[in-house]
Amino acid sequence: MTFVAGNYDVIVVGAGHAGCEAGLAAARLGRRVLMLTSSLESVALMPCNPSIGGPAKGHIVREIEALGGEMGRAVDACCVQLRMLNTSKGPAVQTLRAQVDKQLYQQRMRRVLDKQERLWLKQAMVEELLIENKRVQGVVTQTGTTYLAPCVILTTGTYLRGRIILGDTSYSSGPNGLRPALALTQSMLDVGIRMGRFKTGTPPRVSSRSVDFGAMQEQLGDELVRGFAGPSSCYGRQLSCWLTYTNLDTHRIFLDNLHRAPLYSGEIEGVGPRYCPSLEDKVVRFRDKDRHQVFVEPEGYQTDEMYVQGFSTSMPEDVQNLALRTIPGLGNAEIIRPGYAIEYDYIDPTQLKLSLEFQQFAGLFAAGQINGSSGYEEAAAQGLMAGINAVRYLQHLEPLILKRSEAYIGVLIDDLVTKGVSEPYRMLTSGAEYRLLLRHDNAESRLREKGWQVGLISDVLMNEQREFNRSMQELTELLENTIVQPSPELVARMQEIGTTAPTQAVSLAQLLRRPEVGLDTLLEFAPKSVAAFSLSVRQRVEIEVKYAGYIRKQMESVQRFLRLEEKQIPADFDFSKLKGLSLEAREKLSKHRPHSVGQASRILGVSPADISVLLVALVASRQGGKHQQC
Repeated sequence: MTFVAGNYDVIVVGAGHAGCEAGLAAARLGRRVLMLTSSLESVALMPCNPSIGGPAKGHIVREIEALGGEMGRAVDACCVQLRMLNTSKGPAVQTLRAQVDKQLYQQRMRRVLDKQERLWLKQAMVEELLIENKRVQGVVTQTGTTYLAPCVILTTGTYLRGRIILGDTSYSSGPNGLRPALALTQSMLDVGIRMGRFKTGTPPRVSSRSVDFGAMQEQLGDELVRGFAGPSSCYGRQLSCWLTYTNLDTHRIFLDNLHRAPLYSGEIEGVGPRYCPSLEDKVVRFRDKDRHQVFVEPEGYQTDEMYVQGFSTSMPEDVQNLALRTIPGLGNAEIIRPGYAIEYDYIDPTQLKLSLEFQQFAGLFAAGQINGSSGYEEAAAQGLMAGINAVRYLQHLEPLILKRSEAYIGVLIDDLVTKGVSEPYRMLTSGAEYRLLLRHDNAESRLREKGWQVGLISDVLMNEQREFNRSMQELTELLENTIVQPSPELVARMQEIGTTAPTQAVSLAQLLRRPEVGLDTLLEFAPKSVAAFSLSVRQRVEIEVKYAGYIRKQMESVQRFLRLEEKQIPADFDFSKLKGLSLEAREKLSKHRPHSVGQASRILGVSPADISVLLVALVASRQGGKHQQC
């Protein structure tokens, strides 16, 4: 007899980074939320690297914080090192990267979940989805217990039929030896959800007591006052990372043992991430390189474990030991945990809407690595958006969909849903065509109001943001309107910093647009009120003024992009009857069901000629004609 244990508004399956953001968002928006995880010890687990942020990923964390998510705050409270990356490059690619105390991060996130009103976290293995008349009704656990809800968010990470591969040994498991979800995949296949199989991996962990740090290059953090969301706990007490390199001896050991490598023996079936290959894959693919970088990173303040970044492998443990000990600083390394590969099931993300709801099942959402993405940050972003949109679904409101021109999160979700995946998806700065607009420093200006509108940002924070925006506008106008003469002092200062002196009166903004000139350089020639603005306001305005021409060009490009995005395609539009479309375009458009012409244009296999046919057909259908005849 079925036991119904409770009724909820939203059920979140999984409590990793996607699950935590989804559950918190839905509960903070006033809904009764149940989070189910196979192990309460795995909440917010970081099974791979002990870092969050970096190029594109750091941008995503800032966007999560700007919208009202939790990850940025948790990182600031639990980091052991902070660095601002790419400071020698342009502002579009500058971003934070944090080393995080893994145990502290889990403990903090668990406390946040436990204290959150209207949220219940329980340990249970979900094995079945309840779906009736194309609407989700709830879930059934391994013990036969039923939980009911009109919204279910799947955030299963790498646990679906997870299989660990280590040399010639393989066994069913989730990451870090946790239980895999073995039955849920079949329930999803039974209702017609398309699934695939991916692979990822992790390097060995070594004891810090066995590492010779004197043979490595020390990598210090930056003493930054501000982290992703506010003051950082690691200010003044950061731990170092260490850089070393593989060598030809390391590579020879791998090459001599390739016959034992699961990656080449056929033992591994899933497709792995191209941007984070195993070391044996790098050695084979880049035989002309005589060394590869290896970073040895601390996993926390209270642990002896160190993460060997760049040494991801599924080689047998004896090979890992031999190869590791050829690396400077690791000659006596003691492995605490060997590296391994893990295979897992994922869903084809083209089955989803941009809201992350399944096209064919009302109320069923998916977020995180189950959608074919990789990385903690990408997972958390999807979880936040799924949690928001699950609540908006219950409220009968339009979903929150971020455009590619508004956020890296928008690029991430659009890429997954529109293009699909052939390997674990990783967000890169090169993937964002409007990256000068989507900078690390302006995330709040871009997204804070959206977070406020959906209900995750308080009035206090929103008013602070509006005041910040007003200060920026005031300072910008001051710089544009302040005219300075080519005085001897100004000429001397310009020559000192290596730029030509002006020969006539110019505005401070004009001088600031020169690459060599910073706002601090101009303070002695500016009104005293300029120095009264906060450092954060001055830094933001300097970027906006200095890159104004480039920003204007990107905005013009965005306007062209939005014209296609605004051309909506009816949900019941029959692509199969459009005679002017190529056969491939008909199949792809019918499969993906794009919501706009802009989204249709990004589907692989749909040509500009196909888009022209589609535009004509949409005009005809709106005028009362029959698009089937176009």
